[in-house]
Amino acid sequence: MLGKQSYWKYLVLLVPFALFVIMFELLPLFNIVQNSFKPVGGEGFTFANFKEIFASDYYTLSIRNSLIIAVISSLVGLAIAVLSAYAIHQSSSKIRNGFVNVLNMTANFQGIQLAFAFIILLGNSGILVRLGQQTGIDFLANFNLYSSSGIMLTFVYFQIPLATLLLYPSFDAIKTEYKEAAQLLHASTFQFWLRVGLPLLLPSILGTFAVMFSNALAAYATPYALMGTNFSLLPIRISSMFTGDVVQQVELGSALSLILLVLMGVTTILSTRLLAKLRKDL
Repeated sequence: MLGKQSYWKYLVLLVPFALFVIMFELLPLFNIVQNSFKPVGGEGFTFANFKEIFASDYYTLSIRNSLIIAVISSLVGLAIAVLSAYAIHQSSSKIRNGFVNVLNMTANFQGIQLAFAFIILLGNSGILVRLGQQTGIDFLANFNLYSSSGIMLTFVYFQIPLATLLLYPSFDAIKTEYKEAAQLLHASTFQFWLRVGLPLLLPSILGTFAVMFSNALAAYATPYALMGTNFSLLPIRISSMFTGDVVQQVELGSALSLILLVLMGVTTILSTRLLAKLRKDL
C-alpha cells in the first residue's frame, strides 16, 4: 500500500491535469450551459433558444445532415475497417507493423490538409477528374467534391484508419483453439463466424461505432474547408454563431452546442450500457 507521503506526491502530480480539465473542459461547458438558457442579448432563464432551433428548418437541417453523415460514414467506414483489421491480424508481424505505422499516420491526416488532398485529387480540376474526362470514365469526370457525396467521401476516408486501429487488437480474442473446435464439430466457416467470431467481436465493433459516430458528428475543419458555410452541418452552424463577422449569437450557438453534446452523450451512454450487457452475456 502507498504511504501517506507517496499518496500526496501522486496527488500533487495530478494538479496540472486537473487544472487543464477545469480550464478547458469544465469552465467552457459551464459557460455553454449557462448561455444556452439565456435570452439573446439579455439576462434571465428561458427555453426560447431551443424553441427557435427546433422551429427553424435552417437549424434542424444542420442537425439532420450531421446525424445522417455521422451514421452512414460510420457504418461504411466500420464495414471496411473490419475487413482491414482482419487482414492486418492475419498478416506477418513485419507487415502488421508497417500497416499500423501507415494507419497511425493517416488517422491523424484530417482537417484542412485532408480537404486540400481531396481538392487536388477530386476538385473541379483534380487529377482524377481530369483523368476521367480524358479516358471517358463518367463517374470520375462528373464527380462533384463540393456536394453531400463529396463530404461523405471525406468523412468515410478519415473514419477507416481510426476504426481499423481500434478494431484489429480485438481479433486476438478469437483463439486458434476455437477454430479447431469448430472444425471438429464440422462447422462451416460461415457458421464459425456467425456463432463464435462475430459475437466475440461485437462489443469492440459497437464501441468503435460509438467513437466513429462522435468523431463524425463533431468534424468541422474538412467540410468547412471544402464548402465554407454553404453546407449545413451542426459544427459549422455553431462556429458561425460565435465567429460571425457582423452579428454574433452566442446564446443560440451555445444552445446548438448543448444539443451536439447531448447527441454525443446519449450515444456514449447507450453504447456503454449495450457493451456492458454484451460482455455479461459472453
